[in-house]
Amino acid sequence: MSEQEQTFVMVKPDGVQRGLIGEIISRFEERGLKLVGAKFMQIDRELAEEHYGEHEDKPFFDDLVDFITAGPVMAMVWEGQDAVRQVRSMMGETDPAESAPGTIRGDLGLDLGRNVIHGSDHEDPGANEREIDLFFDDDELTEWERVDETWLYE
Repeated sequence: MSEQEQTFVMVKPDGVQRGLIGEIISRFEERGLKLVGAKFMQIDRELAEEHYGEHEDKPFFDDLVDFITAGPVMAMVWEGQDAVRQVRSMMGETDPAESAPGTIRGDLGLDLGRNVIHGSDHEDPGANEREIDLFFDDDELTEWERVDETWLYE
């Protein structure tokens, strides 16, 4: 079996308000990914600004921070082979209008600014570790083995 990797996923305030947490978790579990950390939380402005720091100089930065702090989120860490790319593929394009049916954003999102989910960028090496470290302490992640792992991977 190849090495497992972890990735950060967040159901954004619009997804929480629309009652989509369970639907989104089910999709990742059905795919075979393993949930190793989760917390329902309200993000404060400082954490939001750090999380979106790469966009600090862009005109939409304040709107991003205002939105992500507007309501609770479900922050999660998922694990599996090639987990970062797997999650990004399942999420779909950032703009739900450009997302294929069957993806989370393609099925559940309608608007670029309300696209229900965030996941670590697979094109930014190390983004998954940075985001996990921002939201989770090591003792908040649980190591465990799925009983079906031998049926998921060669």
